[in-house]
Amino acid sequence: MTRTVEADYLVVGAGAMGMAFTDALIDHSDAHVVMVDRRSGPGGHWRGAYPFVRLHQSSTFYGVPSTLLGGGRIQTEGPEAGLHERADQGTICAYYDQVLAERMVGPGRVELFTSADHLGGRSFASHDTGEQYEVPERCRVVDARYLAPEIPAETPPRFAVGEGVRVIPVNDLVAEQSSPSQYVVVGSGKTATDACVWLLGSGVDPDAICWVRPREPWMLNRALIQPDPEIYLAMVADMMQAAGSATSLDALFLRLEELGIMLRIDRTRTPSMAKAPTLGVWELELLRTIGNVVRRGHLTSVERGRLTFADGSVAVADDALVVNCAADGLKNPTRVPIWQPDVITLQAIRAGFPCFGGALAGYVEATRADDAEKNRLCPPSSFGNSLVDWATMNVLGMRNAASFGSEPDVKDWSNRVALNPARVPPEHPGSAALDDALGRLQEHTGPGVARLAELAGVTTGAAG
Repeated sequence: MTRTVEADYLVVGAGAMGMAFTDALIDHSDAHVVMVDRRSGPGGHWRGAYPFVRLHQSSTFYGVPSTLLGGGRIQTEGPEAGLHERADQGTICAYYDQVLAERMVGPGRVELFTSADHLGGRSFASHDTGEQYEVPERCRVVDARYLAPEIPAETPPRFAVGEGVRVIPVNDLVAEQSSPSQYVVVGSGKTATDACVWLLGSGVDPDAICWVRPREPWMLNRALIQPDPEIYLAMVADMMQAAGSATSLDALFLRLEELGIMLRIDRTRTPSMAKAPTLGVWELELLRTIGNVVRRGHLTSVERGRLTFADGSVAVADDALVVNCAADGLKNPTRVPIWQPDVITLQAIRAGFPCFGGALAGYVEATRADDAEKNRLCPPSSFGNSLVDWATMNVLGMRNAASFGSEPDVKDWSNRVALNPARVPPEHPGSAALDDALGRLQEHTGPGVARLAELAGVTTGAAG
């Protein structure tokens, strides 16, 4: 027998985007929401993340629009003293539990069904009991899983593993009791850099680490991705000015490196990967101490004492511990209209910053009636991967910001929401530095976006 649950919205996925959408929606409407998630609570991938993970950006940019994660606190000690706090896994999970209890379930606006699978359409079922549920036909379905990241703990190795070889997901690194003579870290992205930084910070000799890095990554200087408009908007102005005169994407990234915006680990190699997480300069210095870097593309198999690639093999210690960090932390599926007749598909809207995208979609859903108008205001953006992807993300994100920013109420709302990295808060006292950043943005954004579009091959109004 199927039980009917009354709701106006069925949100599939209680991760970052689903929680941000729901928070904004109930804050600006009288909607009742049912959320469904396969995990045991809200927070999405954070519930399965590795224990030493932290946000790679300021806590201020993460979470839901009504409740500031981290309280806007500044770090007072350590290598990032003076920068905004970055929450760890436990803090983020506790934050989502609190938001759910106090903002959503407690007031009776939201029901969360955990350990449940969406069966398609308006139906879902409990893992534990097998009981099936459905919501009424009038209920809108919201897909908050379209960009859900993979996590190493739930992603089998993408390479064959021979007999006698120890391969662990990065999640198990902290609890590892053995002391191998060599660690083999597999991956090019944020997870791999985190693993290397953790190992080095735990006293592992750099010479005891072999880093299998299929691609060289570009990363953003964390000191500039801060919730202070004088800092963040000046960085964007510099980026747009550099883009306007760029002869190629490679030349643009090298110029951004000169400006202190982009970082690369090996300055003798030109990166091809631009997912562009933030990185601290102190982390960069640690990563550069690792000399044994294998750049032979993707690993195909691991045997005792040997790593095999498409073009040959590399010897490693017989007792090497292989740390698997290769999972797609950022998904880049085909962009689709966010509002469709059968589903609302949450995606990024501004360049990056998925929590802001989810919250913005929730606000627009609550305050507009016509789906065509919603799609006009908030077309989807994408995430970076290649340099072309990164340029595309910024072109779409800047165009979209102009679109939703043209609506007075949306502009006012977005300036009051800390999730928006480009906001100027209403209470900001103003400054000469802010005036300079805003002036340069006005001057250089148009030419910069036009040149990025040309370099990336993005046509006017591209949405797919």
